[in-house]
Amino acid sequence: MHIGNRPIGPSHQPFVIAEMSGNHNQSLERALQIVEAAARSGAHALKIQTYTADTMTLDLDQGEFFISDDKSLWQGTSLYKLYQQAHTPWEWHKPIFDRCRELGMIGFSTPFDSTSVDFLETLDVPCYKIASFENIDLPLIRKVAATGKPMIVSTGMASVAELDDTVRAARAAGCNDIVLLKCTSSYPATPKNTNIRTIPHLRELFGCEVGLSDHTMGTGVAVASVALGASVIEKHFTLCRADGGVDSAFSLEPAEMEALVVETERAWQALGEISYGVTDAEKKSLQFRRSIYIARDVVAGEVLTSENLRCVRPGLGLPPKYYETLLGRKVNRDVKMGTPMSWDLLG
Repeated sequence: MHIGNRPIGPSHQPFVIAEMSGNHNQSLERALQIVEAAARSGAHALKIQTYTADTMTLDLDQGEFFISDDKSLWQGTSLYKLYQQAHTPWEWHKPIFDRCRELGMIGFSTPFDSTSVDFLETLDVPCYKIASFENIDLPLIRKVAATGKPMIVSTGMASVAELDDTVRAARAAGCNDIVLLKCTSSYPATPKNTNIRTIPHLRELFGCEVGLSDHTMGTGVAVASVALGASVIEKHFTLCRADGGVDSAFSLEPAEMEALVVETERAWQALGEISYGVTDAEKKSLQFRRSIYIARDVVAGEVLTSENLRCVRPGLGLPPKYYETLLGRKVNRDVKMGTPMSWDLLG
């Protein structure tokens, strides 16, 4: 499959998505700076989110609409105010996507309701992302799938049965290109709770591309996921965590994003194929193996012993596996110290 002009799959470098989310801190100038920093870091795509506070929740400051969990990054605010702070104004979308195109990146978004899909279609986005909290919203899944564009779905909290409903709904509605991202919906997530062994299982169960939407700190989990078949990596991205922002605590800074791009590509290159024996790159190193050498001058008829025959580097003599066989045999000529042992030296 392709997203924009980039092929996606195990035969290609992992597709790295920088998620801006609300890290623009309600500044278009900062949002565009984030796009530019993501491009410099080597990210292949930049993603934003398309919603308003009114399309997400009700304007209430009490009960379940207020975040009272003292372990939450957003404790002490209402859902409505959080989404007001985090949302990307719709009039910013075009300049953000335009800047992405200018810099050679793919720009796209996560829609959270049908109106946001309609809006994003007017901007001709190349693909769509479904957030973990919306992966059971089958009407939204069908709406996005009907565009015929690739769909990337985070799997946070979803059971196998729920994911089966999602994938079936997407395919039935016209989406042929689906990527499922293993995701842990805690902020930040811990490596221990990430369970990336699920990634190859997702590929096996649903026959689609797979990857990781990663909320852990650092890049280790994302790099490890490549070894398990992740072909898409999504990480939240900011200019500087110290600047604050709704997602800044678990977002990568530019130098970290650059390292992620480099190290995931290295991990992918290292996978290679099942291989034994000498590679082309190793041929010059064969000479540095141990082999059997004459270790001191010997004369014709002299018996080979542990004193005059040794296994040393380099590797131009007979292999060490013949050492015991050679002990006690006689040489047929005078041989100088440092001569590689060969069968034609035997009497």
